[in-house]
Amino acid sequence: MESPGDVVLYRLQRARQTLEDARLLANASRWNPCVNRLYYACFYAVSGLLLQDGLSSSKHTGVRSLFNRHYVRTGKVPKELAPVYNDLFERRQEGDYMDFVEFEEAQVRPWIDRVEQFIDHLASLVASKRA
Repeated sequence: MESPGDVVLYRLQRARQTLEDARLLANASRWNPCVNRLYYACFYAVSGLLLQDGLSSSKHTGVRSLFNRHYVRTGKVPKELAPVYNDLFERRQEGDYMDFVEFEEAQVRPWIDRVEQFIDHLASLVASKRA
């Protein structure tokens, strides 16, 4: 049986793999699925970080709320990094569930680097607690 620590590391690994999936989709100019993968890359990293601190939620909105309460408001995640996850939550909802929503390259490409920075920061928080 996996330990909670194993699951945390697995989720961070999955976040990075999902970011790579987003890059592949971007290279194929598949912007809506790219946004979906960027959101999920953030989601996996956030859920891993929460799990390390004994927090979890069965709903995406709950994960987002816990993240904002325990990491953004407390300054553990810089205010300039947090919006990428919150923005992608909204954009993913639009792209997945609303008709005629089409993302464009100029909108999506900047998110890729921001998501990488976001995941790197969350991974550093996890690593600092494990040390």
